[in-house]
Amino acid sequence: QVQLVESGGGLVQPGGSLRLSCAANGVIFRFYNINWYRQAPGKQRELVAALTRGGNTNYADSVKGRFTISRDNGKNMVYLQMNSLKPEDTGVYRCNVGASGVQYWGQGTQVTVSS
Repeated sequence: QVQLVESGGGLVQPGGSLRLSCAANGVIFRFYNINWYRQAPGKQRELVAALTRGGNTNYADSVKGRFTISRDNGKNMVYLQMNSLKPEDTGVYRCNVGASGVQYWGQGTQVTVSS
């Protein structure tokens, strides 16, 4: 059974940084494409960053140059380094992986950017 668990969210001032982590049971990240999504209250879910199994990355325009997605194969972890955070980055961040035709999601971690 696949289980994804995010951590690392919290309250941070504008301009600050956070690193989100996604741990997995039942799936080996390096064999799949991994995504980070976020959803703010009253808004649609947004794809923030993507990492292919080949190591290619893609980012939403709103976070390019500020966020970095990465993977630690030894620890089977995926990270989202978020720098220069803005209030509009506030939301619940969730990692996602598609395996064997099924989409798996973590429970999410709350990120709040506010002074």
